[in-house]
Amino acid sequence: MIIMEDIELKDLPGVGEKTAEKLQDAGFADMMRLATATPKELSVKAEIGEGVAEKVIEAARKAEDIDFETAFEVMERRKDVGRITTGSSGFDELIGGGIETQSLTEVFGEFGSGKSQISHELAVTVQLPEDKGGLDGECVFIDTENTFRPERIEQIANAFDLDPEETLQKIHIARAFNSSHQILMADKINELIQSGVNIKLVIVDSLMAHFRAEYVGRESLAVRQQKLNQHLHVLQTIANTYNVAVFITNQVQARPDAFFGSPTKAIGGHVLGHASTYRVWLKKGLAGKRIARLVDSPHLPEGECVFKITNDGIID
Repeated sequence: MIIMEDIELKDLPGVGEKTAEKLQDAGFADMMRLATATPKELSVKAEIGEGVAEKVIEAARKAEDIDFETAFEVMERRKDVGRITTGSSGFDELIGGGIETQSLTEVFGEFGSGKSQISHELAVTVQLPEDKGGLDGECVFIDTENTFRPERIEQIANAFDLDPEETLQKIHIARAFNSSHQILMADKINELIQSGVNIKLVIVDSLMAHFRAEYVGRESLAVRQQKLNQHLHVLQTIANTYNVAVFITNQVQARPDAFFGSPTKAIGGHVLGHASTYRVWLKKGLAGKRIARLVDSPHLPEGECVFKITNDGIID
């Protein structure tokens, strides 16, 4: 098996200096990222012919020796999975120890249920050492609703005895003004990581705001879901390729026909439902408390926990 570091893009059959440069600029410097791309994606993003793209991908797959593996090998590889504390031990326990790398974690709920508060909390806790519940890494924060507040980061950083200025320096903000801008900024995360920035968490707050506003009516639903699916695919690829945690917040819509259960449901349809590894429903409780309910997970049972939002962040 050829190890990724042993081979460069220009060494692949059919890839010269110019093609290697195009691939690098398009965010395909990582061999596994290249091996798992589609010819169409590579052709569009790197501006090369589909025929050339197919040959490049095939060469990258041979270099990476992609093949079947045993469940034991998967278990061994999952030892590399990291987890980021939410600040609440109850919440962490509910989702298996914290927000997981190589996965998409979605939280949804009404306005004021705590979605953006958890986003700010995670942007700080990912910077903590591993023995304190962090990954000693940096964060990308794609803000679609103008909810990011550096003042909130300072409050939470002080609570964790972190230097506020240094903490802010490690959070990379992208203010997305429409869905196309949002998709573009997600694509650019590859470049940021490949430039040497130790990104360990990607936050999108919120995922559906622009899609919901721009694609109105049943006739535009198919186009919206297709674009959303491509966007989620990019985020999941980043999570898998670089061992990064992806945390997305989502809005809800009313269910006037619901006589039992929740009167609201998450938007985004089945595309988002299937893409999310973990789905958590947030509800407002009494006396400033919040209730988190795990509604979907590959291996964890449904359950609930109670947490509180304070000036210092999320607590039990």
